[in-house]
Amino acid sequence: MIPFNQVFITTPRLLLRPLQPADAAAVFALRSNPLVSRFTGYATWTELNRAQELIAKDQMAMEIGEYLRLGLVRSQTDDVIGTVTLFHLDAQCARAEIGYDLLPDMWGNAYMNEALRALLELGFTDMMLNRIEADVDPHNTASINTLKRLGFAQEGLLRERWIVNGVKFDTAFFGLLQADWQRSKSC
Repeated sequence: MIPFNQVFITTPRLLLRPLQPADAAAVFALRSNPLVSRFTGYATWTELNRAQELIAKDQMAMEIGEYLRLGLVRSQTDDVIGTVTLFHLDAQCARAEIGYDLLPDMWGNAYMNEALRALLELGFTDMMLNRIEADVDPHNTASINTLKRLGFAQEGLLRERWIVNGVKFDTAFFGLLQADWQRSKSC
């Protein structure tokens, strides 16, 4: 497996690549949008420096293989429209968690499905993961439908798992096994 900071994946409409300092405004636009942050474990951003700090942290973490976060760049426009992440990597158990976000203007165009398929292929094939997990707000039906289309199975509901700005949120827990991913590709 190549170092995370050198991962570049091309799909029919996207380039998945490490975030760069020049992407700070795009990352801020994503994370400062209340439609994006309402179903996440973070409060809506209000300062551009949060994006700059995230990108700097990502660059260091990816260099040592702590986690993988890639920006979704539309091939037509070269704009960063979202991110995908593999984190909480557990080498002993060959397991990771997946996270993702996308600008609302891009919703409904299957960009996230395209990006996640590429990320799952990387995780299960190149990284030799056995299991990839996702936790999603149970009210985020679009995200749940995306996970189900990719073959994830809901495995439980964790009550009041997240507290953001003093508000408690449940999470629906999903998992996908490497064997199920391989079977779904052969159908």
